Amino acid sequence: MNMTAVALALASAAPAAEPKQEPKEEHRPVRIPHVVLAIHGGLGMAKEDLTDELEKEIRAKLAEALDVGRRALDRPGATSLDAVEQAIRLLEDSPLFNAGKGAVFTHEGRNELDASIMEGKTKRAGAVAGVTIVKNPISAARAVMERSKHVMLIGRGAEVFATKAGLEIVDPSYFWTLPRWQQIENSWKESKTTKISPPRTPGEHEWGTVGAVAVDAAGNLAAGTSTGGTNDKQFGRVGDSPIIGAGTYADNAGCAVSCTGHGEYFIRFAVSHEINSLVKYRGLKVDQAADQVVNQTLKQAGGEGGVIVLDAAGNYADAYNSDGLYRGYITKEGKTKVLLYPD
Repeated sequence: MNMTAVALALASAAPAAEPKQEPKEEHRPVRIPHVVLAIHGGLGMAKEDLTDELEKEIRAKLAEALDVGRRALDRPGATSLDAVEQAIRLLEDSPLFNAGKGAVFTHEGRNELDASIMEGKTKRAGAVAGVTIVKNPISAARAVMERSKHVMLIGRGAEVFATKAGLEIVDPSYFWTLPRWQQIENSWKESKTTKISPPRTPGEHEWGTVGAVAVDAAGNLAAGTSTGGTNDKQFGRVGDSPIIGAGTYADNAGCAVSCTGHGEYFIRFAVSHEINSLVKYRGLKVDQAADQVVNQTLKQAGGEGGVIVLDAAGNYADAYNSDGLYRGYITKEGKTKVLLYPD
């Protein structure tokens, strides 16, 4: 954390003048045409905490995920589900994001992972929550959708199912990373005192998640989301990411949506389904619908977060009411764009 900023904030000044504050950059949703795949890596960290080196790593990994997803989409007979799953798997395998390998810890010092996936043609969907040994929860979510009669499995039941489905199982220690462990240690220290909070670990954000939306050559949409949840969450807490209609939704007649943010708000306001409904029933464009839900409804309620949205015609938009949203998209012509903060 930049301690200079802390020192300036705490310094006592003459009562006659207040320090001048720089206006916060605001992101206005813009509709981008011809997009076949878009991804996000969560809300990220405050811009001042992001080093040049870390920014390069994050941008490179997002670009790699777009490339992997696009190559999956280009295979003969491939579907939008393939692109979404493969892009998210790559992000789950990276410690840079709060999903899979980079998941945050619960208050008890465990990693509990959630994920969901949905396709827009028949609205099939699958989800897992509270898994601790499944390397790639997004693949487990797809397996639930395609190989079971259910939509969501949780905890031990989801883990047994994933094991029987032949998915890669790892020891819980696989998900341990030093930055996330330092983050939960800071939270433990903070809970023991009300006098002063410990410094925030660079790279920490309360609500990080990864996700993807895609459309294939047949015009079928898919969306997926995967997360480690919130740092210091209570044992058994489940956020919006595995909830269909909250963190993930796909409907060919509307749009595909993946969310990241304060999960309790996204559940209460059924954010992904609400955006789809505005597109499907009120005829709003994807940028208009995302803006209305994220920058009006959610913001007024006190909910922080962001979304990526894609319709079946390839129109893409993202919206967020936080400092930034790690995101990227690739068009059918192969143009790739990666963004972290307001452009």
